[in-house]
Amino acid sequence: MEKSRRTFIRQVALASASVLLPKTSWSNAKSYKRIIGANDRVRVGVVGFSDRHKSSHIPSFMSHYKELNFEVVGVSDIWKNRREEGAAVWKKQMQNDVKAYRNNEELYNSNTIDAVFISTADFQHANHTIEAVKAGCDAYVEKPFAETMEENRAALKAVRESGKIVQIGSQRRSGANYHAANDFIRSGKFGPITMVELSWNVNQPGRWRRPELIGQIKEADTDWKRFIMNRPYEAFDPRKYLEYRLFWPYSSGLPGQWMSHQIDTVHWFTGLKHPRSVVANGGIYQWKDGRRNWDTILAAFDYGPLDDLSNGFQVTFSSRMHNGDENPAEIYYSNGGELNLNTNKVSPQGGLTKNMAAAMNMQPNLLPEISLKSTEKVIASANTGGDIMTSNHIRNWMECVRSRKEPNAPVEAGYSHSIANIMTTAAVHTGYKATFDEKRQEVIANGKIFKY
Repeated sequence: MEKSRRTFIRQVALASASVLLPKTSWSNAKSYKRIIGANDRVRVGVVGFSDRHKSSHIPSFMSHYKELNFEVVGVSDIWKNRREEGAAVWKKQMQNDVKAYRNNEELYNSNTIDAVFISTADFQHANHTIEAVKAGCDAYVEKPFAETMEENRAALKAVRESGKIVQIGSQRRSGANYHAANDFIRSGKFGPITMVELSWNVNQPGRWRRPELIGQIKEADTDWKRFIMNRPYEAFDPRKYLEYRLFWPYSSGLPGQWMSHQIDTVHWFTGLKHPRSVVANGGIYQWKDGRRNWDTILAAFDYGPLDDLSNGFQVTFSSRMHNGDENPAEIYYSNGGELNLNTNKVSPQGGLTKNMAAAMNMQPNLLPEISLKSTEKVIASANTGGDIMTSNHIRNWMECVRSRKEPNAPVEAGYSHSIANIMTTAAVHTGYKATFDEKRQEVIANGKIFKY
């Protein structure tokens, strides 16, 4: 009975795109949506007053809102403390009234907003995106975009049908050095990619923990059923609510939080939409604090081939939370050298030298030394502040809301990184190689469609 009830709830949730919420007049909100003129102010709502929103969205938005004529007018958060804090913070920033809403239903039914920031729990992003576009709003959506293919497909379909501007929070796509790397690789000067090494290592026992908040939240002050949406029911747990990144199926943890950023550059630079297969392993080796998600992971991806002139390539992603120098690495290799996005340089390092080539009657193949356009280094901290890439990324979204042009990280980018993310999760959880069924758009492991 419990299994049937969960299945029913999940089906109803995805069919209605208003997960575990009563029937509302959200669909009517479209009839109230005005056409934004060149001089009209764009009214923005906040869906989830999160740490990411406070530390990065706010300073980035504040750098551009006057010039582009935007304002924040409402904050939706199901926890009383956060929605009150959010409304107060934004009221101080905007110097005008900012209303607090108990949930997204109230926010959208107010018919006062044109666009939203979405920075809720990882597993909620896709469904909150569906809600936003069905209510007639553009959206800036944090990654990971989706943690299941069912939600991934539903959100992609809803966004495409709506015609709304959705920017995925993959801010590397607005970084000058990443644009330079993309241009260099796509020009053909780098040569066929042979391998990519991605890593993201930290040593932070408190990473994604919120001990100072655990004692503050009470079930009576929030809406636990709205929080868990279509996930299997569990009793209220402050840790799962506030530290969701540590608990599957509320987050995939390391793949969704960090790998999704780095694997997105692979898709961007190559034009490939997802891996052919993934093998992965992970475990909780150091931080045995009741978490379900791994503190260490290693994954290998098979990609390609890109075209008739290449043979495909592999990508490795490794991440650990018990030893690290806060220096995420992304290194692309070809037969002629490497492109290193830590140093922002192209170099002949590891390329085919004259001596090695001569032994096989071949010509040497060495890349020149080239510096990519530089920006500030990628920061591994959760609270990155108003960093340049995020600021550029939010500005790009704001400009596209006005111009109606495609943003730097459109919904398709989120769909693709989510496939890689879900394949990695499937490989670790099942112990089998994960593949992707193109026809069904499903992740397959051990001959079965992967479900949480």
